[in-house]
Amino acid sequence: MEIKLIVLDVDGVLTDGSIYYDSEGREYKRFNVKDGFAIKYAISKGIEVAVITGRTSSMVEKRCKELGIKHIFQNIKDKENVCDQLVKQLNITYANVAYMGDDIPDLPLIKKAGFSGAPIDAVKKIKKEANFVSVYPGGKGAVREFIEQIVGEIG
Repeated sequence: MEIKLIVLDVDGVLTDGSIYYDSEGREYKRFNVKDGFAIKYAISKGIEVAVITGRTSSMVEKRCKELGIKHIFQNIKDKENVCDQLVKQLNITYANVAYMGDDIPDLPLIKKAGFSGAPIDAVKKIKKEANFVSVYPGGKGAVREFIEQIVGEIG
């Protein structure tokens, strides 16, 4: 397995899927630092990382930039089409893509990627189709464990 691109969903994968609002209507998300460390490690090893999410959030943009993620796609209804374009742009094939998702909008890429993963709290259909199911839920180490399946144990 020669993975050159790791693609991640956000809500339910990089976060626990919860959306928090304060009384002013500001949205908050919680990210896991261990997941972030693994993403930075993968990037340091020459693996491209992308996020594709159906929602839009300034926190996602901020977190991705902190981690060095260059490919950030938000408010995407057709994740497969965006990933098709990215694969073409990077001149790779789906055999070189690892994808982690947790819900039905992720199903086409779970099936298409050379290696696919899901957090333990993903919906049943995703877990059934994924090559790898983490023992951790989304936002709580699932991404770290997924990346370690690709690059080996970190540290």
